[in-house]
Amino acid sequence: MSGTSRRGCRLEHARARVLPGTENRCFRRGLWCLIGTVLAVLLAGCAPKSHTQLIVGMELSYPPFETTDPQGQPAGVSVDLAHDLGKFLGREVQIQNVSFDGLIPSLQTRKIDLIISSMTATAERSKTIAFSEPYLSTGLCLLVGKNSTIQNMVEADQPGRAVAVKQGTTGHVYATDKVKKARLLVLDSEAACVLEVVQGKADAFIYDQISTYENWRRNPETTRPILQPFQQESWAIGLRQDDNELRGKVNQFLQDYKAQGGFEKLGDRYLAEQKAAFKKLGFPFYF
Repeated sequence: MSGTSRRGCRLEHARARVLPGTENRCFRRGLWCLIGTVLAVLLAGCAPKSHTQLIVGMELSYPPFETTDPQGQPAGVSVDLAHDLGKFLGREVQIQNVSFDGLIPSLQTRKIDLIISSMTATAERSKTIAFSEPYLSTGLCLLVGKNSTIQNMVEADQPGRAVAVKQGTTGHVYATDKVKKARLLVLDSEAACVLEVVQGKADAFIYDQISTYENWRRNPETTRPILQPFQQESWAIGLRQDDNELRGKVNQFLQDYKAQGGFEKLGDRYLAEQKAAFKKLGFPFYF
């Protein structure tokens, strides 16, 4: 018999020695091993990830609270407050720039962990998110034209007049409910609202005290501030309603931070001129 034939015979004998059903059992074992491996990978992907990073949402267009430095990095009162909170919690902070009216939806969909964006705690917002204890007091007031005769909100809300508000702010909410006679101008940005007053297209702009002061300081030739607030407000940190553990820690941080002079230091760092001006005018300062 040739060598080729002998090899063929040995192969046939080897095949003959395989017991019936062995090939099927091997196939089934291999299949189960493959399924187990796939399931392990899928379950590992679904397992909870460690969440050491604290993602803080804010709109970086509201100096000196939420803004950017010359290098384009987040800066301001709220940014420093967020980083100090991160140190207290032992978590690295990531600032996420979100339009103001997109902050609550981002919180609800877990794209961010909390909101620090000069946000007023209101009953309406509390229907969908939770708030920390207040950390700052302010109020709504008016920016009007320099030669305007308007002295208060009642005089601003008159037929033939136009009142500007920034969309999504408490000024917008107030005007929607309270302004009955004047025409309401709802605009996307603070700068657009100020420009309407500067150009005489709006008779008044409803906004918070310190921003109104700042906008007047930037436009002294064309505007005048009425800093007496017609509605008192408080700012707070926004959280998800089911995040009770984090809310407790945030409240403890705010209490300690105030007791240790943290807010005073932020005021001196970013708002020294405004503090002096408010004191001179007889208005209590923010913190």
